[in-house]
Amino acid sequence: MFRHPIAIDPADIDQMGHVNNATYLKWVQEAVVDYWSSVAPPDAVARHLWVALKHEITFLKPNFLQDVVVAEEGVMRGSAGAWLAWVVMEDSFDELDAPIARVAAPNVPIPFSPPLESFVMPAADDVIAAVRHVLK
Repeated sequence: MFRHPIAIDPADIDQMGHVNNATYLKWVQEAVVDYWSSVAPPDAVARHLWVALKHEITFLKPNFLQDVVVAEEGVMRGSAGAWLAWVVMEDSFDELDAPIARVAAPNVPIPFSPPLESFVMPAADDVIAAVRHVLK
């Protein structure tokens, strides 16, 4: 299972006191490259580069220096993200501004076929729906 913790660095904070919007694309790129390096053979990593051809981010809530951010490839139950959400809830419940929202693949084997994989894996719309649900 792939997990990419994202450390919010003081340099990521802009004049408004939250993570600068441009930082989010940097985080996505870092997570994708880290994932690719962890699953692909070294010769494939050496031959191919990841390039963002298009991106669209809707900023609904800012992240701050003390926030916890993790990009993870995993299922909803039993994953590191589930454990981390529990730890944050247990240790910092009174500090949270909103409930923790998690977006993950369903608890089924991930198919190898690309069309079936894209059907099972969470998409950007799933993340947006989860964020909107929290912000209601």
